[in-house]
Amino acid sequence: MQDASYQAWIGRAETVEDVAGRAPLRGLAALLDHEGPPWAAGQLPPLAHWLYFLPDARQSMIDVDGHPRRGGLLPPIALPRRMWAGGRLAFFEPIALGAALSRRSTIQSVVPKSGKSGDMVFVTVLHEVFADGALAVREEQDLVYRGEATGPAAAAAAPAAAPAGGSARVVVPDPVLLFRFSALTFNAHRIHYDRDYARDVEGYPGLVVHGPLIATLLMDHFLRQHPGRRVAAFSFRAQRPLFDTASFTLFSETVENGAALWAAAADMPAAMTAQVEAA
Repeated sequence: MQDASYQAWIGRAETVEDVAGRAPLRGLAALLDHEGPPWAAGQLPPLAHWLYFLPDARQSMIDVDGHPRRGGLLPPIALPRRMWAGGRLAFFEPIALGAALSRRSTIQSVVPKSGKSGDMVFVTVLHEVFADGALAVREEQDLVYRGEATGPAAAAAAPAAAPAGGSARVVVPDPVLLFRFSALTFNAHRIHYDRDYARDVEGYPGLVVHGPLIATLLMDHFLRQHPGRRVAAFSFRAQRPLFDTASFTLFSETVENGAALWAAAADMPAAMTAQVEAA
């Protein structure tokens, strides 16, 4: 059931506009270590809409964690830690370079929960991205708000295993990689670049790898293995954080109509799982 105090936010919506410029794609290609954009000429690759509609809060409106202050479209949830927990996306039409973009965002649900890790609130936002007036992407984005850190979370017993006959690629999430992704997405959340804050305030052992960066790396891993395939749908779920203190591996296993993907540090359970549906 929805908490009555959040009912006013259900259905709240906003629309923002942008243009599908070329510069963010050059930055993305460099970040992913491509010599040049390897995607279909004149089009945005899957997930590249995340490089647009960037936050533009004034500096005086930034909160202590680096995010814009609470309020606006999202409900003013008091829990201090905010993370992007996952999402489900459908891709309908390719987005051409230079297209006029608009994104309509609507609050679908706000669900408080309590568990072993304390109080949490899950917020699901529906984003509909239009390119030159046509619906191009439909995305359900899951956000989670948590209380103060109470100590390291226990890992599940079984570590992630490499797929039989699949593919794997190692990523070294050094601070430069994290900074460049923060810059590319204008993400000022301090857990990704301020080690003292990440450790002393939010209780992490190191800088946190962005959830959208892991998802982008998994999508890139799929596209490297299957160049030219058209992605119809993508879903991902963040299960535990990754940090700049150790490398992690991207795994891919081909399944009917696409691939199963996951990212995990050595001898650890999967940090993120994902599925791609492709033609």
